[in-house]
Amino acid sequence: MEDKKKDILEGLKVAMEAELTGHAFYENAAQSTTDPKGKETFSQMAREELRHFQSLRHQYQAVLEHGAYDPSVKLDKQTLSHAKNPVFSEALKNRIKDAHFEVSALTIGMKLELDAMNYYRSCAEKARQEEAKLFFTQLAQWEEDHYRAFQNQLDMLKEDYFQANNFVPM
Repeated sequence: MEDKKKDILEGLKVAMEAELTGHAFYENAAQSTTDPKGKETFSQMAREELRHFQSLRHQYQAVLEHGAYDPSVKLDKQTLSHAKNPVFSEALKNRIKDAHFEVSALTIGMKLELDAMNYYRSCAEKARQEEAKLFFTQLAQWEEDHYRAFQNQLDMLKEDYFQANNFVPM
């Protein structure tokens, strides 16, 4: 197998692993949070990560069999709206002292999304086919939207959470 094709396949494998990890994490988060809005948000994100995986798997097969990305495969059109909407309901603030799981999920989710976003940007920069550049650029944008949603929600909760748990220096 030529080195270029091998590199592309390896990159797609890394991306597929990341999407499956994200899917499992968000499924777990949806089951673990008691916040109804959080359950809905995490479930939606788990479905999106699975769709990303399926698109990546299709491209992997295309490169493996034909040596190139399949330009007919388009990622679902998605409005980038997570960042504009809260991850959790306002009711979470009423139990902020005990929202350890939710705050941890936001922090871990941010790390997963940031890593994926940076990886997809790197893949887009390295891609030689215009379809591949577009594919990875769009994935990076979606991951960035997820990252910003978590960041915005954490920014809204962090100060109250830290104060409620005496994490703030006196």
